[in-house]
Amino acid sequence: MASSIPEMLRANIRCDDVAKCILGLKTLDMDSYKALLAHGSMTAEKLGELLNRERSTAYRSLQNLISCGLVYRETRSIDVGGYYYEYVAIDPCEMKKMIKSNIDEWHSKMTVLVENIDEEIMAN
Repeated sequence: MASSIPEMLRANIRCDDVAKCILGLKTLDMDSYKALLAHGSMTAEKLGELLNRERSTAYRSLQNLISCGLVYRETRSIDVGGYYYEYVAIDPCEMKKMIKSNIDEWHSKMTVLVENIDEEIMAN
């Protein structure tokens, strides 16, 4: 993926690239999110099997998705006692809102910084 804004503008970036950049995700995280959307809620073990990864790798990816708000977990009870977690992806329309909100916030911050860049450069 491109490492600067001019590179991104010249590159053939995809929606996945934008989501990964704005939300700080890895390719595996996007694959995990898409798998949850396609197959419905599931355990970390099932996700690992689906993605041909270890359960612990799938779990780390799910934790990344939870921390950015794309996935949440639900507790399920076992009839004989105990519980387990199933992970659920949020609707892609909600993801779009999150990305737009982050872009708008970033744009506002960058605009303020750019307005003062000449003064800051001269001060140093």
